[in-house]
Amino acid sequence: MILDAADKGKRVTARPWLLYALLTTVFWGVWGAFAGLPTQHGFPETMVYVVWALTMIPPAIFALQRAGWKLQTDGRSIYLGSMIGFLGAGGQMLLFHAVHNGPTYLIFPIIALSPVVTIALSMLLLQERVSRLGAAGVALALIALPMFDYAPGGGGDMHGIIWFIDTLAIMAAWGVQAFYMKLANRTMNAENIFFYMTVTGLLLVPVALGMTDFSQPINYGLDGPWLAAITQILNSIGALTLVYAFRYGKAIVVAPLTNAGAPLITAVISLAVLGLVPQPLKLTGILLAFAAAALLAIEPEETA
Repeated sequence: MILDAADKGKRVTARPWLLYALLTTVFWGVWGAFAGLPTQHGFPETMVYVVWALTMIPPAIFALQRAGWKLQTDGRSIYLGSMIGFLGAGGQMLLFHAVHNGPTYLIFPIIALSPVVTIALSMLLLQERVSRLGAAGVALALIALPMFDYAPGGGGDMHGIIWFIDTLAIMAAWGVQAFYMKLANRTMNAENIFFYMTVTGLLLVPVALGMTDFSQPINYGLDGPWLAAITQILNSIGALTLVYAFRYGKAIVVAPLTNAGAPLITAVISLAVLGLVPQPLKLTGILLAFAAAALLAIEPEETA
């Protein structure tokens, strides 16, 4: 399989991090284009979370099989793996509350800036650096990120600051999660990191069920949970390839590349398949993301 081939080292590809990062952008880009369909058909977002947590299980089994079923159970591994999982899954749960109370056209652009947190922590604590070419790519990606989710004239509750606090917490959580993912790869194998991500995601399933309003009609048909499963498995596989990307690549490059590249693919699919025409600002974001991806792809490798 492609994971096995790339994991054998730079004999297969000089840039294994780039291969995995691009796989993440493809999986997440396709997922992003169709992820909203189940909720549009009457399947609540909290139940989509439950389906997502369950779809994490097959990739986790595959990952553990690759690791020879060896589970790292030392305190550091449990701590790092659990932090990565809870930051990611917890941020997703908090997102449900944020979009219920605030305007999505402001929430998502703020969340899209999570790589800024990752970059700051990686440069400060991991001493990561990039060339001028890579820095230009990172800058273009960060500029492009908010453009993908900006929708002027959107609705939402503009009163109060609860949604704003929630949004800042999600941005921080996902930015710190990416940093921890890179940090954990120094002492843990990627397969164990993903295993703990799966376990923590499953632990929050009761919370999602508790947030679900079962008094309202819920679509349990093919275009409900089954469609959610098809889309969310792409999300789960993308999460696994992201862990591998952080194993080999710099966090300050992987984070902005995947966060800008996935919306780029989502926008292209929405335009070509769903017949949606992007607004001028989003079109600008697409072009900037393409340029950022190209610059990051040719970022020189570190010499040993």
